[in-house]
Amino acid sequence: MPAMQVYPLKFRPIYKQRIWGGQKLRDFFNKDIPPGEKIGESWELADLPNDKSVIANGELAGQTLNSVIEKYPKEITSDENFKGPFPLLIKLLDAEDILSVQVHPDPQTCQRMGKGEPKAECWYVISAADGAVIYKGLKKNTSKEKFAEAIRKGTAAEMLAKVPVEAGQCHFLPAGTAHSIGAGLLIAEIQTPSDTTYRVFDWNRVDDTGKARQLHIEEALESIHFDASSDNLPVTTVGRLVDCEYFKIDKGHHAKDCELLLSPGKMKTLIILAGFGTILGIDGTCVEFRAGDCLLVPAAYEGAIRFADDTQYLTVII
Repeated sequence: MPAMQVYPLKFRPIYKQRIWGGQKLRDFFNKDIPPGEKIGESWELADLPNDKSVIANGELAGQTLNSVIEKYPKEITSDENFKGPFPLLIKLLDAEDILSVQVHPDPQTCQRMGKGEPKAECWYVISAADGAVIYKGLKKNTSKEKFAEAIRKGTAAEMLAKVPVEAGQCHFLPAGTAHSIGAGLLIAEIQTPSDTTYRVFDWNRVDDTGKARQLHIEEALESIHFDASSDNLPVTTVGRLVDCEYFKIDKGHHAKDCELLLSPGKMKTLIILAGFGTILGIDGTCVEFRAGDCLLVPAAYEGAIRFADDTQYLTVII
């Protein structure tokens, strides 16, 4: 097999229409989304059975991420025995309207129920309308029985901890946390590679045909950690935003004309929040980036980032 030309990989976004979505991904990041459609999610990096990121740049363009890692596991991940799927799912979310109240299971719950994939996630708030909120965990002394009764009465949202948010905050949500994203938020969502979501309440909404979305009340009640307090869920704004068993996230900020060296050793994923620039390899390769891009920097890559504008970004390490 020929050697891989090691360079930062960019991907084709996978757009998801959602009842709560809007057009902010076009307005904020110049994403090429269909005009007038409610696009709630742009999957920037994915390796799920039915949604696999396709490389958009360089000699590997047109190939899926997982197929390239199978060919070049050591160059990309540093582990020649790496087994997929890729351990991250990264999305940009446009919450024009409020999302459903939902929960994701932890590994023990998945094993107990015999289905689903565990998911831990975090939300980095890119933009927030005045008065924007998220719902993060349950209020104190909310038991499974009380929450089940609230679901039956249609008042489940009243049991959630309502948290005001602003741009620049990062909210970590371990598996088992009941949650919802409020209206007027643009968010970068970093999570483990699972699309298992159990909805318990959807604000009594229906789609254009008058049909409500499916709820998963039994599974949700089984998945929620009722003994956990929302007070213990951290909010971070600078430096290391998240340090959990699945991934670590650092926030970076460099001024125009600065340079950052990239040394080989660890695979990194960069999410560009604002600004633009180029990544230059020691072999002469050059990859441009701009706000809204997600780039996977292979473990074997060596080069430097040159910031052509004041730039903010997240670095995700696994």
